[in-house]
Amino acid sequence: MTMAEYVLETRHLGIRFGGLKAVDDVNIQIKKNQIYGLIGPNGAGKTTVFNLVTGVYAPTEGEIYLDGQWIGGLSQEKINHMGIARTFQNIRLFNNMSVIQNVMVGLHHDPDFNSGFLSTIFRLPKHFQVEKGMRARALKLLELFDLQGEQNEKAFNLPYGKQRKLEIARALATDPKLLLLDEPAAGMNPQETDELMETIRRVRDEFDMTILLIEHDMSLVSGTCDEVTVLNFGTTLAQGTVSEALSDPEVIRAYLGDDN
Repeated sequence: MTMAEYVLETRHLGIRFGGLKAVDDVNIQIKKNQIYGLIGPNGAGKTTVFNLVTGVYAPTEGEIYLDGQWIGGLSQEKINHMGIARTFQNIRLFNNMSVIQNVMVGLHHDPDFNSGFLSTIFRLPKHFQVEKGMRARALKLLELFDLQGEQNEKAFNLPYGKQRKLEIARALATDPKLLLLDEPAAGMNPQETDELMETIRRVRDEFDMTILLIEHDMSLVSGTCDEVTVLNFGTTLAQGTVSEALSDPEVIRAYLGDDN
């Protein structure tokens, strides 16, 4: 079997809601280890594309492939098990659980950490052995984000920037091939954004990860993304490097308006 050329590929991807075409003929090709940006004005269809890729919506047109395997229309759980994890624009943590427990939740699908029903119910030695292994793995992830010192804190006690990092750590715990980040810098100050930029690059390098992100902060996009697709009203305006895309007259018009 030959390795797929792209980790993620969409072909003529589209979805209609009644008579409205929310996404139309979107073609994205992301190679292994790329950090790829999906950008555009508000309402451009970016999050809808994320929802199609992750199984929230089933496409009404086109195809989606993960490592050459068709995933269009599969359930969210199936797609996650096949290797796609995501974060959300609005942080979704288990606020009353500890930081390390949030990451451990992401490890439950790993067969290495399956102690079995009876072992868990009766608190047999294997249950404690598996839990110890999960905590060790979760702690390693927290160390990557410099969160090991807060491992026993409740998630809601973390500052905003660290909550963002914790959400990424939990997503990585599912051992994905492709990580989707939905506006990871939203609400961050410039220092937090710079730290996040470094974190995204480290995740790519240390986990051999492929990343697709939605972002409005162009400094973060320019500082991390190898290529971008620019959407507007659900269609593709431009594709290429960040500098190529942002210098495209149609993109400038979409962002800044037409003075003529």
